[in-house]
Amino acid sequence: MSLKGGVDNPRTPLRRFLDRELSAGPKLLRENFRTQHRTDHLLLPPPGVGTEAGTVGTAIDTRLRLAFSTARPLDTATLMGIEMCGQFGHGLRMRAVGNELASRLTCTAHALDLANRHLPLDRAHDEEENLARLLIAAAWYQVCARSAYGFTFTPLFLTALEDPDAFTLDRLLRLPHPDLVTDAVAQLYQAASGPLADLRARTRPEDCTPGPTFPGAGVTADADLIADGLLIDFKSARNPRRLPQADAWQLLGYLLLDAGDHYAIDTVGFYLTRSGVLATWPVEEYLALLGACRRDLAELRAVFRELLTGCQADAEPLTPTAQDSVRRLLQRLAPVAGPGHCPTCTQPLPDSAQPRKYCTPRCRSREQTLRNKGLLPEVPLPAVPTQRTKDRLDTGEGWEVVSLTPRFRR
Repeated sequence: MSLKGGVDNPRTPLRRFLDRELSAGPKLLRENFRTQHRTDHLLLPPPGVGTEAGTVGTAIDTRLRLAFSTARPLDTATLMGIEMCGQFGHGLRMRAVGNELASRLTCTAHALDLANRHLPLDRAHDEEENLARLLIAAAWYQVCARSAYGFTFTPLFLTALEDPDAFTLDRLLRLPHPDLVTDAVAQLYQAASGPLADLRARTRPEDCTPGPTFPGAGVTADADLIADGLLIDFKSARNPRRLPQADAWQLLGYLLLDAGDHYAIDTVGFYLTRSGVLATWPVEEYLALLGACRRDLAELRAVFRELLTGCQADAEPLTPTAQDSVRRLLQRLAPVAGPGHCPTCTQPLPDSAQPRKYCTPRCRSREQTLRNKGLLPEVPLPAVPTQRTKDRLDTGEGWEVVSLTPRFRR
């Protein structure tokens, strides 16, 4: 299962679960994020980047991780991609070159001492260009782990297919378009003089975890960086102020997957590589802005783990049987608002002279939206008396449940 795949599709059990738990939606978080994103400066990709913007994004993510720790120069996805490319025609040659790439990248990262806090975040220009080419090539291998079909369209695959005998590491490193290299290096230089460099200076390599994973979670998820309790997700979007809902949900997903609090995460945030902004929130504030106030973090983590073990949470259920099973699971995991609590966020209702059903007008409007989507516990229809039962109420003969739909007589 994939965390990203689960949050991107609004019909997966994982996404439906988070939509229900996060009763405020993304609006309040997005507004707070924009107050922190106070810059009009933006590095736009050069013309030659084209459809390879994602490749550059992967490369700069890895380069920024290496600035904090060189304990794992290549992440799990890249290593998996190198191994998996052997299944293709001429795959053994691609795998051999991939292993050479992994060795050279590891040696280069250690030789340049990239995580040394006594040295600046960036290195000489020619060294950064060489690193960018290595990381772009590694990003193409990573595609193989995420989408075998997409991998067949990478320059790496097409070049190896065209002339396998001539496919060497040096040939691979000549493939990236100059604009890809320029774009990656420009984003690195911007980080070297911004808040990310300040964070790096305040931490030690041993306090940083690049590409943290969550074993035993039952879902594939590799975050970008944890630096002394701060979980950071790097984003290289061309419109950094937008903050898509799926990005906010994904960051929370990483937090919830750390069920045993192994990483001791107390703060979460985004670093926008094209605008150089680092936006962060203490965990409690992040949860409050999203409306995750029905449970404390420990309980929310436990219920999230139960969801992941109870179904294929990242896939949309297609058959009636699967849909019914997911519906029952989500209903069982739904928090129930007790008497005197708001049915939307399940928090205690504030004291007031007049009885209230909702704690805020926003909860009033959100309640029906969530219920229409099947994201709140089912409420049984109340028993109402028919005219016949009304006539017999005093006899103690009981009540009869009838439809609440109005009936019209001619």
